[in-house]
Amino acid sequence: MLKNYPLYEVDEITSLKDMLENSVKKFGDKTAFLKKDDKKGPYQSVTFNEFYKDVEGLGTAFLRMEMSGKKIAVIGPNRYEWAVTYLSVVNGESMIVPIDKELPYEDWSNLLKIAEVSCVVYSSKYSEDMIRAREENPNLRYLVNMDLEDNTDLEISFKKLLASGKMMVNEGDLSFKNVKINPEEAQIILFTSGTTAMSKGVLLSHKNIATSLMSMSSMTYIGPDDVFLSILPLHHTYECTCGFLCPLYRGSTIAYCDGLKYILKNIEESKTTLMLCVPAVLDAMYKRIWSAAKKNKIDGTLRKGLKISKALMKAKIDIRKKIFKKIHDTFGGHFRMFVVGAAAVNPEVAQGLYDFGFLVIQGYGITECSPIVTLNRDVNFRHDSAGQAVPVNEVKIVDKNADGIGEIVCRGSNVMIGYYKNQEETDKVIVDGWFHTGDLGYMDDEGFCHITGRKKSVIVTSNGKNIFPEELEIFLNENEYILESMVYGEENEQDGETYLCALIVPKYDEIKKTFGEDVSDDKVKELIEEAVKSVNKRNPLYKYIRKYEIRENELIKTTTGKIKRYLEIPKK
Repeated sequence: MLKNYPLYEVDEITSLKDMLENSVKKFGDKTAFLKKDDKKGPYQSVTFNEFYKDVEGLGTAFLRMEMSGKKIAVIGPNRYEWAVTYLSVVNGESMIVPIDKELPYEDWSNLLKIAEVSCVVYSSKYSEDMIRAREENPNLRYLVNMDLEDNTDLEISFKKLLASGKMMVNEGDLSFKNVKINPEEAQIILFTSGTTAMSKGVLLSHKNIATSLMSMSSMTYIGPDDVFLSILPLHHTYECTCGFLCPLYRGSTIAYCDGLKYILKNIEESKTTLMLCVPAVLDAMYKRIWSAAKKNKIDGTLRKGLKISKALMKAKIDIRKKIFKKIHDTFGGHFRMFVVGAAAVNPEVAQGLYDFGFLVIQGYGITECSPIVTLNRDVNFRHDSAGQAVPVNEVKIVDKNADGIGEIVCRGSNVMIGYYKNQEETDKVIVDGWFHTGDLGYMDDEGFCHITGRKKSVIVTSNGKNIFPEELEIFLNENEYILESMVYGEENEQDGETYLCALIVPKYDEIKKTFGEDVSDDKVKELIEEAVKSVNKRNPLYKYIRKYEIRENELIKTTTGKIKRYLEIPKK
């Protein structure tokens, strides 16, 4: 199908250093970043030229600190200093190790040991724990605090280090500029989120990322007029590659979000056109539109507008931005596209937002593939699929069952080098050049990939039926009184049959809004019972949820919203 839709032209790059230098030449005085000193203040512009000077300065300072061949970690919220650190390390002679800022101390300090990190750049929130971590870790030599004004006996000020590096450059130090990048060499260690097992260190090269950038940008248009609002954690390869490196590659602007509750405010302030998100954010946006319409008693008018708009769209007349102007104004008036990943999107939500005039494109990726494997195009998309293989990738389905569902495997220059110091696990997933994703799905006649679930989470009944819990979770989560759910299988000791169970977190705010603050536990249980029965009615008998447990607290998740099933499945 790709041959019927010409690919967008993209610049050829061989490395991230090549990418940055090329972008500086093309977009030098254009705004690369919008950042804030505090949430109440305005966005401040940083140009591509200014950003490059900061990267060069910090990179030079790291070389003077004898960090060549060493690992440098970065941990903290999405912010400008994070971006400077990443590219100054990866474009120098060190390896970058992004760390999940939401991990507890024991976990992230252990990752620093596993990766043999010599230097960490972090926000002040971690200051006390970092000092403790260095005492416990003989490899850890330097602590660089993003928020310190001056150096202390224990910590280095990011600002001071950057200033000293820039001074070295001004005095003629060309060491960073002259670094020769080997595109095939591992210079990034990314720890997987570990939704079904403990995380592993994924080794990526410049070539992996560069080919991913070219590939995805050729399928969906991103340009200098776009402004990305960065809301997902930068340590994750989805946001890092697609929401940080891709905008820089294409000359777009990156605005940092003040926090999830400030998304709409930041969209308006920055004139955002594009945002990467997970399905939960998309669902919340869509529900908010209809909730506001009902509150203002205009939901009937909105439905009439949709009927008119859809009729005109069939005649190739698009007045969505005009007829739904108030909705577009809520999104700042410039917003055009959501890019969704990390989990399956509810097709009804994607279609609903599209009907209002917002493009929603879904992709599928995995850390080991830098990360994009398949992607919907802005000119050719299906809301119920994860798109078609990106040009750099070959994708196929192996070990298919009777329904054509099997494991998704791929090969291409975006596939990782391997797992850090773990050849045994590497050999399990890369077989004869093909990377085995562990995800299940099928390809339709036009090459669109449909994800059905994780191989490790699929539930197999005694008569050989395969049940994908993610499918049932989408049905449950459609209910207005359910916040989230997780479906799993439990074997009955008496008959040996596997029955479906569910952990369900009610949407208490919505329930209290409808039934009052003093709503009883029995009423909550009644509402959840009705929701489960409703889902069962739309499914065959073997997919019936036989037992459920109501949870008050949210399920344990990764920072991209994936439920950590291996931690949540009740132990017998």
